[in-house]
Amino acid sequence: MLISEIEIITDGGRCRRWSAAEKLRIVEETMYDGESISAVARRNGVAPNLLYRWRKLIFEGGSIAVAADDSVTGNKTLRDMEAHIRELERQLGRKTMEVEILKEALDKSRAKKPTLLAQPLKRDDLP
Repeated sequence: MLISEIEIITDGGRCRRWSAAEKLRIVEETMYDGESISAVARRNGVAPNLLYRWRKLIFEGGSIAVAADDSVTGNKTLRDMEAHIRELERQLGRKTMEVEILKEALDKSRAKKPTLLAQPLKRDDLP
């Protein structure tokens, strides 16, 4: 058996740019039509792994992440950062309270101790 024709399939070597609206429309097809992601990817001319990535970005960060084609901060990282901020705010509150207490104590100690400059000297007090 001889092969008389050889078919070579190429992609043209260029990257296609998808708008945010196109990405959202294609991802919505995978959620509502009940088709497999591979079938939706073939029909729209998208690589399946790229479509999986778009879906992941939408589930993690919504349409903003897909539009920017950028990763988002995960929920666990966000919760960890928020807990760290709460801890720092608690420590700041404690330090602020300590400063107020020390100011009050300093004011009270100054009021109780008369200073030499505040009292006039009498001739009887001199040696």
